[in-house]
Amino acid sequence: MTRTRCDRTSAWRALQAAWDSSGHAFDARQAFAKDPVRFARLSQTAPHVFADLSKNLLDADTEVLLQNLARECGVEAHRNAMFAGEAINSTENRAVMHWLLRFPPLALVQSNHSAIKTVATELTRVHTTLDAMLAYAQAVRDDAAISDVVNIGIGGSDLGPQMAVTALDAFAMPSKRFHFVSNVDGHELDAVLRKLKPESTLFLIASKTFTTIETMTNARSAKAWFAAQGGTDTARHFAALTTNVEAAKAFGISTTFGFWDWVGGRYSLWSAIGLPLAIAIGPQGFREFLAGAHDMDEHFRTAHLARNLPMRLGLLDVWYRNFHGFTSRSIAPYHAALKRYPAYLQQLEMESNGKRVDAAGEAVPFATSPALWGEPGTNGQHAYFQMLHQGVDVVPVEFVGVKKARHALAGHQTLLLANVLAQAQALMEGKEDRGGHKNFPGNRPSTFLLLDELTPTTLGALIALQEHRVFVSGSVWGINSFDQWGVELGKVLAKDVEARLLNGNAEELDGSTAGLLALLRS
Repeated sequence: MTRTRCDRTSAWRALQAAWDSSGHAFDARQAFAKDPVRFARLSQTAPHVFADLSKNLLDADTEVLLQNLARECGVEAHRNAMFAGEAINSTENRAVMHWLLRFPPLALVQSNHSAIKTVATELTRVHTTLDAMLAYAQAVRDDAAISDVVNIGIGGSDLGPQMAVTALDAFAMPSKRFHFVSNVDGHELDAVLRKLKPESTLFLIASKTFTTIETMTNARSAKAWFAAQGGTDTARHFAALTTNVEAAKAFGISTTFGFWDWVGGRYSLWSAIGLPLAIAIGPQGFREFLAGAHDMDEHFRTAHLARNLPMRLGLLDVWYRNFHGFTSRSIAPYHAALKRYPAYLQQLEMESNGKRVDAAGEAVPFATSPALWGEPGTNGQHAYFQMLHQGVDVVPVEFVGVKKARHALAGHQTLLLANVLAQAQALMEGKEDRGGHKNFPGNRPSTFLLLDELTPTTLGALIALQEHRVFVSGSVWGINSFDQWGVELGKVLAKDVEARLLNGNAEELDGSTAGLLALLRS
């Protein structure tokens, strides 16, 4: 498969010309005034998600140029290679097949997926593991003696399940409490352990290799607490989500669920790493979660470029990052249960596309991943929205609205929806004030993603949408979105510094680190 980096295409030059001539001065308010069907042109329905892109700083001509860019960069061929199981993670020589984790069993496939037969053996293994994991989840649900489930992991082994369990709390089993420990800071684990009793607690140790330093430090401390509190039968109260069965066995764990090299950490929620979610919402709920994601996979795989929502969002990201020069994107979910959604997307996008070299190892002469940040509405309105409306920097906002509430409190949902609509409206329209202090410049872009309800199915589709959108922008930039070498250096240095904190050796350290080391030892 041949990939062409975006800055080496004629479409890139055409986009630069469009930016120079009119794109830099685009005004969404004027665009609405000139085009009465702008909303229809720049909105669409995808599986379980409606998207309104009409308040963004682009028009139909710009979208055509962006689509031409995707074609010249080979994004569609790159996508097809991923779905064919090719080793598109080139620096680690691995396939990228998290999408296979949510694919239906081969016997149930009624799809035109031309390449599925090439990964049929892997699909069989996926469903064997899934069935076993869901059977275990049901057993835990049926075990009245277990009231607390503690997930110990970090990165994708924490952010994904924590986000999803929180988001789907309305579907969770009320007799079980879920806790998440990721930070090696002992204060976090200690605060959780103070709430627990060993005889009623299940610990899930989530580490693919069973060597992740933060996770294993917390796991050993949890095991020591369990024993000190009179806990017995470690095998019953601990399970491992790992491929290192021997290490888990040495730890005292006999129940393990593994996954594969072609599952990256930030894409592992769909695998055994999703066990906390499966316990919370049950096997059927988890299968609905997978089905929603699969629906979005099929949309991404088959929809025409012009009506392919992950493509449109990923190309919009390129337009904003490389031509408008926007350095960040704010995520504003207007649903309290989505409070961990911004943090989840931070890892998904910034770990995937925060790269300064392309897939061939050459330095790229353009910006890549924006910084993602955010907070649920309406809380964010009373925190950082001041800067969004009147600050010097323009920050595109991505709103997530949910039409139907799952509570019966009168008036709340109407007020919540009024706020999210009003914030998007205010960002675009602005308000003129000659005195200055109450002047809102307006023309500030936003995207609106709308779910009918927040359910396992719609959450699955929403997360898969974001995964594929990140794929698209990374593909255009010509980078490898599926490695994360930048995570490694700090880990290596931490081992050296840990030893120095114990022995006081500051030789060959820089002056700052040596000075801080001395202070911490004093």
